[in-house]
Order: sequence, then C-alpha cells, then structure tokens
Amino acid sequence: MSDYIDLPLSGLEAPLSEMEELVQDTCHRFAEEVLRPVGPVMDRMSPEETVAPDSPLWSVLEQAQGLGLSVKAMLDMDPRERSRIMLIAAEELAWGEPGLAGMILVSQMPALYSALAGNPDMVDYCDGKLGCWGITEPDHGSDTLDADGSLQAVNGNYGRPNCVARIEDDRIIVNGQKSAWVSGGITAQVCALYCHLEENGETRPGLVAIVPLDLPGVTRGKPLDKMGLRALNQGELYFDNVEVPLSHLLAGPDDYTGMVYHTLAEANVHVANLAVGVARAAYEHARDYAHQRRQGGQSIIRHQSVKYRLFHMFRKVEAARALVRRTADYNATAPKPALQGSIAS
Repeated sequence: MSDYIDLPLSGLEAPLSEMEELVQDTCHRFAEEVLRPVGPVMDRMSPEETVAPDSPLWSVLEQAQGLGLSVKAMLDMDPRERSRIMLIAAEELAWGEPGLAGMILVSQMPALYSALAGNPDMVDYCDGKLGCWGITEPDHGSDTLDADGSLQAVNGNYGRPNCVARIEDDRIIVNGQKSAWVSGGITAQVCALYCHLEENGETRPGLVAIVPLDLPGVTRGKPLDKMGLRALNQGELYFDNVEVPLSHLLAGPDDYTGMVYHTLAEANVHVANLAVGVARAAYEHARDYAHQRRQGGQSIIRHQSVKYRLFHMFRKVEAARALVRRTADYNATAPKPALQGSIAS
C-alpha cells in the first residue's frame, strides 16, 4: 500500500516532547542492545543461577542505573510529566525483555511508595538500592490487598495474618512471612513492607515501612522455578523479631487503607504498561515473520486471515496503550487516583 505510514515507537500517540523522545530513544536502545541478548540466556538458567554472583542480572541492573530513571531523579518533575516519562521508559524496556524490565521497575518500588507517602527522607534512603514490595502472604494471597475488608465474603474471615508488626518505643518489631511471589525478594536490599499491626494481642490493618533486608532476623526462601519471566526472581521473606527504626514508617493504621489504595492504583497501571511493551514486541515479531514465511507460493502476509489477525494485534496494542496512558494521566493529576481505571488498564 503506497500510503502506508511507518509509525513511531509510541504508535498513534500525540507527538512526544524532546525530553520524552530522548528517554524513549535511550531506553529503546538499551532494550535492544542489553536486555534482548540477556533475556534468552537467563531463561535457560536455573533459578539459583539467575541470582548467582556471576549472573548477567547484576551487569544489567548496574547499566540500568545509567538510564537516570530513579524516583529521586524525577521527584521534582511535574506529576504528569513524571508519570509519562516512567510509562514511556518502561514500555521500551518491556519491549526488550519483560523479566528484566520488571526487575528494573520493582527495584524502584520502595522509593516510589516513599514518594507516595510524602517521605523524602525514605526516598533518599532507598535511592540506589534494589527494592521489592512485600504485601501478599502465603495463607491469604491477595486478601491482604483488601485493606478495609470491604471485599470479604459474607460471614467470611480472613484469619490471622502471616506477617505482623508491633511498635515499641522507637522501633517497629516485625515477625512472620511474606509469600513466595515477592518480586525481586531474593536480590532486594530494601522492602516496602505492608503488614498488619499488633496491639494488645489483637491485629488490624496495618502499617507500611521500609525494611532493610540486611537486618538481623531477616531470611529468604529459594527463588521460584518459574515457566517464564525467569530474570524476575521471586521468593519468600521471613522476619524473626526484626527491629526496624520507627523513622522508616511510611503509614500507620489511620493512613493504611489510603496508602494501599494509592499503591494499587500506581502498581496496576505500571504492570499494564509492561504488558503493552510485551504485546507490541509480539506484534512486531509476528508481522516480520509473516513477511518472511512463505506458504502457497507467497509470503503469508498475503493471506487474508493472516492480515486479519495482524490487524487486530495492532489495534489491541494501540487501544491498550491509549487506556494505560489515559488512566495514568488522570491518576497523576486528580486529587485521588481512580483504582478502577488502573484495574481496567
């Protein structure tokens, strides 16, 4: 077709600013030159090999520091600009390799949630450290995301949480376990921990704190043996009377429900954005293959059914990106983010 238009990396999006274009080009090149070669290598490794001292993961994470995508570096940006920069960058990284993109993103979570809580001291503390987000628990799954209990079944009972903390003077004492699917949990240096608070022998939601994972009493499980995303390690975190300075508290019981709400609104849209990058890569691979593969004496791109399927792949990628960025724009500028938008994206 003579009037076919080669779209830019962001497809049908409105033109990007100079800063956005620079970030996009830099991250796309990083994804192509660094992430794509390493991804298949790590997918063939055992879980233990992916986090071993000689794993290529460490080189990738070190090089990723040079992208300038830390929360601290973007803290003074306009909220909408910061949101767009993060989405544009992460889509390109996920286009390259979703497991490594997930590792780069999850490492920023403690700093990101510190910023959401309005705690610049903890943003500074987390800057440059590998992070993880500990909220789900082995006996409760995602029930821990229901901070106010509004989704609990009629006559249901979530039971005693697996991880609880109590406050004693200037310390937070943490005991218990977080589930085997804490992303980045095996390699993280700090954890954004969401757990129940224990007072007078009873527990209730909750508190959020930044927990250094080199403290006495912290241990970890083995990295999960997963079917995919093997570069994104996941594993249990155990806490045995771990003493955390009270200055690391991000939110207490009065603010816990709101903090969980804001966290989910932020996290869901970023996961959706990673999926856009993966979907775009899948579409591009399929499109290129359809031009190379021959069947019936011609390239299969000439087959009507193949054209039909490729068109709908393109359409879905564009629709997904549009919803993700529209949701992120709303959440970055509204007085309160729309969790339903983040879930829908």
